[in-house]
Amino acid sequence: MPFFAAELFYQGEVARLYHSIESNRDYSSIINQRHYERLKSLLEECQDSGALIESLHTEKVILYPGSRKIAPAAILNATGEMKIMREEIFGPLLPIVSYRNLDDAIRYVNDRPRPLALYYFDNDSARVNKVLRETVSGGVTVNDTIFHIAQDSLPFGGVGDSGMGHYHGAEGFETFSKKKAVFFQTRFNGTGLLKPPYGKRFETILKIMISRACSR
Repeated sequence: MPFFAAELFYQGEVARLYHSIESNRDYSSIINQRHYERLKSLLEECQDSGALIESLHTEKVILYPGSRKIAPAAILNATGEMKIMREEIFGPLLPIVSYRNLDDAIRYVNDRPRPLALYYFDNDSARVNKVLRETVSGGVTVNDTIFHIAQDSLPFGGVGDSGMGHYHGAEGFETFSKKKAVFFQTRFNGTGLLKPPYGKRFETILKIMISRACSR
């Protein structure tokens, strides 16, 4: 679907859910002025750098300073140097990156730091499995967003730059527990065979140990 056709569709959907933005009690405000100004500055940088900002509401207004509300907006032609493409947004601003085929999209994801979450929308099981198989992320929700976090039976956490470790269920118990490693050496053991002076017997034992380690 071309973007502008999709834009009209999403404008209708957002307007159906929220007949208005500023006066609508069901539509959340940005939590405080500092974060409102932060999101505003992201939009200003996009605009100053030539990106196209499109409101996804029929009102066509994006910023509502009096209520600290920001309408859902899509950002087209954003470049990798813009902050909106390098920082966590935590707001209703969606940069759009175009691609020609699925391999291009997978390559785009894999060329960047590992994401905390990946959301893929598709009903073709072969393509879904391809994305799951060929990308690395902390977690995945297919055909929705965020809901993998709410599954207590699924480990939640990042990978690489997005974090290390997992919590939820057994994984959470393991993550927040410290295992104490304790080894008891037996009274009669073979460590004496590894002590100097070294000779042919030591070399033979060492070769056996190395061969066993390499065969594992």
